[in-house]
Amino acid sequence: QVQLVESGGGLVQPGGSLRLSCAASGFVFSNYAMSWYRQAPGKERERVATITNADDIKTYAEFVKGRFTISRDNAQNTLYLQMRRLKPEDTAVYYCTRTNYGGWGQGTQVTVSS
Repeated sequence: QVQLVESGGGLVQPGGSLRLSCAASGFVFSNYAMSWYRQAPGKERERVATITNADDIKTYAEFVKGRFTISRDNAQNTLYLQMRRLKPEDTAVYYCTRTNYGGWGQGTQVTVSS
């Protein structure tokens, strides 16, 4: 079955960086576009970034453009999210998913606070 395991979250000061990872199994990773979403307390889950299966097109939500970078390693079945210049409003649980096909992991908590 589809398994997605996010990791790399933590507590970071404003302006800091984190790199999230998502280990995928149970499906042919290289066949699927993948996305990162996040959900802050009391808010709906929102899309952060998407990458095509061939790694040729990446799209970002406006609120992370220029700060976050999505990437993937199809040989390692792993999705990444490099986050820079983090802000307190980036605090949320971050999830990876197969774009349009679903499947969710447990998420990884990112807290940006001084």
